[in-house]
Amino acid sequence: MPAPLRICFVASEVAPLAKTGGLADVASALPRYLHSQGHDVRVFLPFYSSIETRRLELTPLEAVQDVHIQLGTRRYVFSIITARLPGSSLPINLVHCPAFYNRAGIYGAGADEHLRFLLLTRAAIESCQRTGFAPQVFHCNDWHSAFAPLFLRSVYGWDRLFAATRTVLTIHNIGYQGIFSATASDLGLGDAQHLLHQDDLRAGRINSLRHGVMYADVVSTVSPTYAREICTEQYGMGLQADLRTRGAAVIGILNGVDYTEWNPTTDPHLPHHYSAEDLAGKTRMKQFLMRTLKLELGRRVPLLGMVTRMTVQKGIDLLFEALPRTLANRNLRIVVLGSGETRYEEFFTSLQRAHRGKVIFHRGYSEKLAHLIEAASDIFLMPSLYEPCGLNQMYSLKYGTVPIVRRTGGLADSVQLYDPDSGAGTGIVFDDYNPQAAAWAINAAIDLYQNRAVWSRLMLNGMAQDFSWEKQGAQYVDLYTRLVGV
Repeated sequence: MPAPLRICFVASEVAPLAKTGGLADVASALPRYLHSQGHDVRVFLPFYSSIETRRLELTPLEAVQDVHIQLGTRRYVFSIITARLPGSSLPINLVHCPAFYNRAGIYGAGADEHLRFLLLTRAAIESCQRTGFAPQVFHCNDWHSAFAPLFLRSVYGWDRLFAATRTVLTIHNIGYQGIFSATASDLGLGDAQHLLHQDDLRAGRINSLRHGVMYADVVSTVSPTYAREICTEQYGMGLQADLRTRGAAVIGILNGVDYTEWNPTTDPHLPHHYSAEDLAGKTRMKQFLMRTLKLELGRRVPLLGMVTRMTVQKGIDLLFEALPRTLANRNLRIVVLGSGETRYEEFFTSLQRAHRGKVIFHRGYSEKLAHLIEAASDIFLMPSLYEPCGLNQMYSLKYGTVPIVRRTGGLADSVQLYDPDSGAGTGIVFDDYNPQAAAWAINAAIDLYQNRAVWSRLMLNGMAQDFSWEKQGAQYVDLYTRLVGV
């Protein structure tokens, strides 16, 4: 077993305290895994006013109270409040700065948005200084803490506490880069301003994520395929040249799944449990959900589920043609949970209206319904335009729900096309981003579903997969160990 490591981990979201997406799940599960393995991991998260504190035992960190930070022309004050992450023994450091974090939501569109997360980043570093914590690894996540590698070699370069610190930047979604049109003085770099990206500066902007890519010792992302994709013109979102310059320093590690939360044998949201050894509960789950939602029952009719944010990224454009055509020609039931852009919500609303008893659309989000859909569905559809990692396809595999995915990002790394000849594979995978390819995949799944033996094999193949954090987290430990040379 590797020697315990000292890790500073900074994120704008950590579940269940603050969550808008997959970053929060990773920023909770990975540090919990590291902590369980004996590593000294210090997690830093803004103390948003939206955080539910009733379950938290809050304790001021004596060494880090009323600390002043200069950002541009203004001085801000922060303190560190410690707590335990709910449901675990992991300690967490909440950065208390009411001027920035006493707001309605986690993120905003104000002119000081970049300052809110510059303070988070600086607060984590300053806290290490004041507590004498010398991290071997400083792990920052997305644009919110991407300036940490540059700060550590410039503003804090004098402090020998960080002499051996190595930095990791994880990109969870390259579409969010933290671009702001502010003066470089907000960063407080002094005579190190020449280290900023000069072309951007001349254009009157500063790109937070770009600087993380430039200066982190390792740039990781949440799947091996996505690591390759973001180096291309199609997926790089303007950072592809910077990423290609980093070469082998850009790597991908697939996210893990928290099987204490997503497991059909123990899931508290399910009225009927089941396992690979006894699938009777899955049949009962399908009947339960279809009756609850008033979907028409039928003999050997597949139920297709979707739980999705309704954005361009998720490939819903392909379904405008593919789903109506399939419903016109095949016996299929569909249940969709999600919200987002109006045009996508309107599409599913109209689909439900045109196919009453066959299609149900639930606008919004419900954690309970998300679990019920995963368990009750036969097929789960994820036709993403791009998908850094994705988690629902891995949930689906565990729940014996066959995923249909487009071959991109983490979908390509976690689902293998089923081969009827060998019986190998875990789902239906299509390549081309067009309605015809999506329709082919849906119809292929419906055809396979009609053969009980084939479908049973396909389900069991998926349920045998292991995407636990025990497996994926070990890859991060290996990365850290190689990086710091221990």
